[in-house]
Amino acid sequence: WNNMPERNPRQKKFYWKGWKTTMAKVAVVFWTQGGHTETMANAVAEGAKGKGAEVSVLFCSEFHADQVSRYDAIAFGCPAIGSEVLEETEFQPMWDACSMKLGGRKIGLFGSYGWRVGEWMDNWKAAADDSGAGVVQTVALQEDTIDDNLKLCRALGEALASC
Repeated sequence: WNNMPERNPRQKKFYWKGWKTTMAKVAVVFWTQGGHTETMANAVAEGAKGKGAEVSVLFCSEFHADQVSRYDAIAFGCPAIGSEVLEETEFQPMWDACSMKLGGRKIGLFGSYGWRVGEWMDNWKAAADDSGAGVVQTVALQEDTIDDNLKLCRALGEALASC
């Protein structure tokens, strides 16, 4: 044990037969109004934890741009609001501040929509791509199909944990 490197306080390290494995640190940051996006956020977290990641699930008001560097990957979740835009009071300002620090970071985007076609996700992904973030996956689910499609959210979490 004396020859092992010092532990990084931000990441847990496991040693097995001489190989070093580092747990991914994943943040799941979301805004919800009716609870659909929170349900999706919990499924994303479940998928990441299932792959051994250390996961923090945070409402968007609890997450700030200076926290981006603490995570290996981040899943952002927001439903389509009004005419297919991100929520403008809390989520959009947080997203705008974080997007400037996402260059090279692996992220996932998820959310729900009601009666339109989910166009907000295409616009959001384009903005994320413009920021230089590596969008691993997006999940946009119509509200009445969420329970049947949570496996897609878990798969997003698994993909982020593998980054």
